[in-house]
Amino acid sequence: MPQVITLAAAVTTYPTAPGVSLNVRSGPGTGYPIVKVLPEGSRVAINCQAPGTWVTGPYGTTNIWDNIASGQYVSDAYVNTGSDGYIRPRCS
Repeated sequence: MPQVITLAAAVTTYPTAPGVSLNVRSGPGTGYPIVKVLPEGSRVAINCQAPGTWVTGPYGTTNIWDNIASGQYVSDAYVNTGSDGYIRPRCS
Protein backbone atom coordinates (compact mmCIF):
# COMPACT_ATOMS: atom_id res chain seq x y z
CA MET A 1 0.00 0.00 0.00
CA PRO A 2 1.51 3.39 -0.98
CA GLN A 3 2.28 5.86 1.77
CA VAL A 4 0.30 9.10 1.58
CA ILE A 5 2.01 12.19 2.93
CA THR A 6 -0.02 15.35 3.38
CA LEU A 7 1.67 18.66 3.91
CA ALA A 8 -0.45 21.39 5.41
CA ALA A 9 0.18 24.71 3.69
CA ALA A 10 1.71 27.19 6.08
CA VAL A 11 -0.67 30.15 6.25
CA THR A 12 0.89 33.36 7.49
CA THR A 13 -1.37 35.43 9.72
CA TYR A 14 -0.80 38.99 10.84
CA PRO A 15 -1.93 40.63 14.10
CA THR A 16 -4.46 43.44 14.06
CA ALA A 17 -3.78 46.60 16.05
CA PRO A 18 -3.95 46.08 19.84
CA GLY A 19 -7.01 47.43 21.61
CA VAL A 20 -9.00 47.76 18.38
CA SER A 21 -12.18 46.03 17.26
CA LEU A 22 -11.67 46.13 13.49
CA ASN A 23 -14.46 46.76 10.99
CA VAL A 24 -14.50 44.30 8.09
CA ARG A 25 -16.03 45.78 4.94
CA SER A 26 -17.45 44.22 1.79
CA GLY A 27 -14.96 46.10 -0.41
CA PRO A 28 -11.70 48.08 -0.26
CA GLY A 29 -12.94 51.32 1.24
CA THR A 30 -14.79 53.05 4.04
CA GLY A 31 -17.81 53.55 1.75
CA TYR A 32 -18.50 49.81 1.68
CA PRO A 33 -20.88 48.30 4.25
CA ILE A 34 -19.47 46.68 7.41
CA VAL A 35 -20.02 42.92 7.15
CA LYS A 36 -18.58 41.99 10.56
CA VAL A 37 -16.28 43.23 13.31
CA LEU A 38 -13.09 41.42 14.35
CA PRO A 39 -12.53 41.35 18.11
CA GLU A 40 -9.40 42.80 19.75
CA GLY A 41 -6.38 40.55 19.40
CA SER A 42 -7.42 39.01 16.08
CA ARG A 43 -5.00 37.67 13.50
CA VAL A 44 -5.80 37.68 9.78
CA ALA A 45 -4.52 35.82 6.74
CA ILE A 46 -4.22 38.11 3.72
CA ASN A 47 -5.29 36.57 0.39
CA CYS A 48 -4.60 39.61 -1.77
CA GLN A 49 -4.50 43.40 -1.47
CA ALA A 50 -6.33 46.20 -3.27
CA PRO A 51 -6.08 49.99 -3.43
CA GLY A 52 -9.00 51.86 -1.91
CA THR A 53 -9.91 54.65 0.50
CA TRP A 54 -7.01 56.28 2.37
CA VAL A 55 -7.09 55.45 6.08
CA THR A 56 -4.89 56.56 8.99
CA GLY A 57 -4.41 54.00 11.75
CA PRO A 58 -1.85 52.70 14.25
CA TYR A 59 0.41 51.46 11.42
CA GLY A 60 0.38 54.64 9.33
CA THR A 61 -1.66 56.15 6.53
CA THR A 62 -2.35 53.92 3.54
CA ASN A 63 -4.83 53.18 0.78
CA ILE A 64 -4.01 49.45 0.85
CA TRP A 65 -6.87 47.16 1.84
CA ASP A 66 -6.31 43.52 2.80
CA ASN A 67 -8.69 40.85 1.51
CA ILE A 68 -9.10 38.37 4.39
CA ALA A 69 -11.92 36.28 2.88
CA SER A 70 -14.35 36.45 -0.01
CA GLY A 71 -16.02 39.89 0.16
CA GLN A 72 -14.14 40.84 3.37
CA TYR A 73 -11.60 43.68 3.50
CA VAL A 74 -9.77 45.47 6.32
CA SER A 75 -7.55 48.54 6.09
CA ASP A 76 -3.85 47.70 6.12
CA ALA A 77 -3.39 50.66 8.50
CA TYR A 78 -4.77 48.34 11.22
CA VAL A 79 -2.79 45.19 10.34
CA ASN A 80 0.84 44.75 11.40
CA THR A 81 2.40 43.35 8.21
CA GLY A 82 5.83 44.82 8.88
CA SER A 83 5.68 46.72 5.58
CA ASP A 84 4.33 50.03 4.28
CA GLY A 85 3.70 48.51 0.85
CA TYR A 86 2.05 45.53 -0.78
CA ILE A 87 3.05 42.16 0.66
CA ARG A 88 0.57 40.03 -1.31
CA PRO A 89 -0.59 40.09 -4.95
CA ARG A 90 -3.15 42.66 -6.05
CA CYS A 91 -6.73 41.42 -5.94
CA SER A 92 -8.08 40.90 -9.43
